Amino acid sequence: MSTGLSDGSWLVVIDMQQVFTGESPWSAPRYDHAGAGIERLLPRFTGRTVFTRFVAPDRPEGAWVPYYRDWPFALVSDEDPLYALTEPFASAAADRNDPVVAEPTFGKWGTSLQAVVGDHPRLVLTGVSTDCCVLSTALAAADAGAHVTVVADACAAGSDEDHERALAVMRLYAPLITVVGTVGEV
Repeated sequence: MSTGLSDGSWLVVIDMQQVFTGESPWSAPRYDHAGAGIERLLPRFTGRTVFTRFVAPDRPEGAWVPYYRDWPFALVSDEDPLYALTEPFASAAADRNDPVVAEPTFGKWGTSLQAVVGDHPRLVLTGVSTDCCVLSTALAAADAGAHVTVVADACAAGSDEDHERALAVMRLYAPLITVVGTVGEV
């Protein structure tokens, strides 16, 4: 499979933020492993990379009300350091002038991301969490007609089991979603 600059693919780096590291209740244990994979991909997508950030809404509505009742630590302003991109991604976005899309939803596919990548793009998805934001983004983008490739070793979840289950679900959507095992397959 060939993706990358030759076919105009966009690298989407999903939610590589402080909130998914360290002692956070939302920590992805293999965050650093996923980050290393993403770092290997970045040079191949110069001018075609977009970073995303999960942020809390100003006022939760609907099902988000009980969600933030369960996770009150996360109901902070999008300017809070909790929602900052981690290094080296914050610097990469700034230095390369890559767009950063912030959404108060798990899935990042929507009008803001589409405004960056266009209609029916080729997307290479990476980031966290495989079983939440990556999965939600992949399904919505595929439904909208995007060609989606998920790079397994450039993603991480709350556990290895959750990571593998999410990848298995996404594989069910072939050929709309392709899951490749390693950065080398992109």
